Formats: sequence, C-alpha cells, structure tokens
Amino acid sequence: MESSENDKGEGQGTGTGTAAQGGADWTLPDAMTGKASPAKAAVGDKPVFAYLASLPQPQRGIAEAVDALAARTLPDLQRSVKWGMAYYGVGDGWCFSCGGFAGHVKLMFINGVALEPVPPVTPVGMGKSTRGVELESVDDLDEDQIATWMTQVTSVPGLGGKKR
Repeated sequence: MESSENDKGEGQGTGTGTAAQGGADWTLPDAMTGKASPAKAAVGDKPVFAYLASLPQPQRGIAEAVDALAARTLPDLQRSVKWGMAYYGVGDGWCFSCGGFAGHVKLMFINGVALEPVPPVTPVGMGKSTRGVELESVDDLDEDQIATWMTQVTSVPGLGGKKR
C-alpha cells in the first residue's frame, strides 16, 4: 500500500488515484454517473485488486475491508470489474458491487429490495431493485449486517443470472 493518504479534513469531497489499468490520474466522482472510475472491465481477482489499489485513502481501506469480508463470507466468491466498480458474485450472476466515490464507498446489492432488512440507500442509475449503504470510513462497516446481506443476496438471481 502507498503511504500517500488523503486526510479527511484536507481535500474532502474529492479523491484522486491512478486508473487500475490506464495509468492516468483521475478524480473520484461525487455521485453515480454510470462509472465509478475509468478502470477497464475485466473478470477475475487481479483486476479487482488493481482497482482497489488504485483508490485513494480512505476509500481504498474501506473497499479492501469490504472485499476481505466478502472473501471470508462467501467461499465461492467471483470478482470482476464492471462499469468502473468491483462486482462480486457466487454462482449465477453478479450479486453486489463496491465502488469508490468522493467522500465515501458505495456498497450496492443488485436485488437489495429482497434483503432483510432492506439496505437504506437507493442509488441513482443502478436499477429499481438495487439497495445498499454508503460508507465514509472503515468504522461505518457493520460486518455482521453486511455479511448477512452478502449471504442473503446470493440466494436471489444476480445481474446476468437466470431467473429462477
């Protein structure tokens, strides 16, 4: 990990990083705009780890903690970078995504309306059934609740998965 961290008090609201597979500097968007970053779409652990490493702090630490929780919670976890965010799935389809934005990380569950309790955030532009949470620090990560949601969401069809 790099030691060049953005303090919350300094430059709050924006974060810069290096695109995971482009080398160009970029700024994290404030809100969902179709892509969280210029990271190129690719399936597998390596592109997701590169995307996570490209995020500035504190977003990098939050996203890495989400990734580690997913790996501990879901034994058959699959990873991909899609639409400039890390996507996670088990079996048929992608179940949730994690992306860095200025001031926070969005953790979104594709069929979040089917979860108990339903996650509080309804994102713009991610589908009417998507719900999630916005994490401003690692301390905002309620591991028990998020692990429960991760487990629950794998039982419903994911993005690209077949209807049951």
